[in-house]
Amino acid sequence: MITIASIVEGHGEVAAVPVLLRRIAARVSPELVVNVLSPFRIQRQRFTKPGEVERGVEFVAGRSGNEGRILILLDANSDCPRDAAHRILERAHESRGDRRIRVVLAQMEYEAWFLAAATSVAGRRGIRSDIAPPTNPEGIRDAKGWISARMVPGRSYSPSTDQPALTAVFDLDAARSRAPSFDKLYRDVESLLLDG
Repeated sequence: MITIASIVEGHGEVAAVPVLLRRIAARVSPELVVNVLSPFRIQRQRFTKPGEVERGVEFVAGRSGNEGRILILLDANSDCPRDAAHRILERAHESRGDRRIRVVLAQMEYEAWFLAAATSVAGRRGIRSDIAPPTNPEGIRDAKGWISARMVPGRSYSPSTDQPALTAVFDLDAARSRAPSFDKLYRDVESLLLDG
């Protein structure tokens, strides 16, 4: 059995990330037994403070046992995902160099992955059925707003309820092909699961 612990920044991700990790694990290695722990949440503004990444990594390492693997997943917002991920990974390894740790920053935000796979979420959770993916899904600064603008009247996107529900149904292959940060997440989770 493989245990994966995660650190996230938003309430929606607390519920959505376990769903996503289980979906990826089922595709990568259906016979593998994966224990996905409830994510540890660190608010974005606290995440940049000295000691917060390290504290979070120590906490989830303690929860995940001696062989637990760690995923840190954040929204890049206006940061360069590659540079920010590298800095965070360095800090995480300073804290727990004995662990397999991966850091992924969704380009702009997690919801950009839904935009990349928009046809698969059309008609769900109040999203109109006639939507199509934008040309550059990871270039939209307010993916949550993009989704809300394409919902039926009287409905708007709610990360805490819609994010886990859409995570359960969005097309992983479409997201991988149209959102490089999602492809990186997929490959990093695959690596956490399969690399001994």
